[in-house]
Amino acid sequence: MARLLIVFIPLILLAIWLPGWWVRRTMEHYSEPADRYYGSGAQLARLLLDRHGLPDVKVEATERGDHYDPLARAVRLSPHNYEKHSLTAVTVAAHEVGHAIQHAEGYVPLQTREHLVRLATAGQRLGAMIMVAVPVITVITRHPAPGLVFIVAGLLSMGLAALVHLVTLPTEMDASFRRALPMLEKGRYLHESDYPHARRILEAAAMTYVAQSLMSFINIAAWLRFLRR
Repeated sequence: MARLLIVFIPLILLAIWLPGWWVRRTMEHYSEPADRYYGSGAQLARLLLDRHGLPDVKVEATERGDHYDPLARAVRLSPHNYEKHSLTAVTVAAHEVGHAIQHAEGYVPLQTREHLVRLATAGQRLGAMIMVAVPVITVITRHPAPGLVFIVAGLLSMGLAALVHLVTLPTEMDASFRRALPMLEKGRYLHESDYPHARRILEAAAMTYVAQSLMSFINIAAWLRFLRR
């Protein structure tokens, strides 16, 4: 068993690290030249939103990573993608607009993801508080029941995170390949030779959720292994 762990743990760690490295490398590679296109990521996002009847959706710069905020109805882009005129900037901007269109159309997987994110966030906070409190309560009461609460809290917290990542992946794929890429192709917003590279950027972005899903399941497996001891 120990030998199997020696073999598989490095492979698992590599599987988690590799997608993140690939994403960073791909995004950085296509971030230059920074002036490849006439419009910036923010300008393209604004153009696409207006053309899809979403003038009320804002386009904002953020330090918290590229994302669409359905509560604020805002496409938020990292400073580089907001300001630059690179292939990465315009492709990422189109992807986030894809989420805004999903929201406007009432795309069910997106709604499900948002509900799960709020539930998972609350669950993780509650789980963390329970994990801190239960050992103390167990010592004070000298009763095994709080230990069971500790176990359930940990599994629920990690299980919710894994579920969010699983639901997120198809939502991201839809925003990329059923919305962003067709929008870019139909509007001829990219140089003809850039479309295969734009697809590579979108594929790389999706891999981050594969890595996060894998990490969540590894956490659950490690927790279950701990409980069996």
